[in-house]
Amino acid sequence: MPNTTDRPDPPARTAAEPSPPAGLETTERYETDDGVVFYDAANPLAWLEAGDALQLADQV
Repeated sequence: MPNTTDRPDPPARTAAEPSPPAGLETTERYETDDGVVFYDAANPLAWLEAGDALQLADQV
């Protein structure tokens, strides 16, 4: 399923910044009535698990 949400390009990384975690570049998302679902586009049957749920609006 393609990512149909608009998202800005990430800022360019400098040499001093660490590389993002493996799999981050293939992580996609889609919205449902209950929230947002994140998944690995390279392996859509894989599960992403979080220990705690956070409101994204509270994090920005």
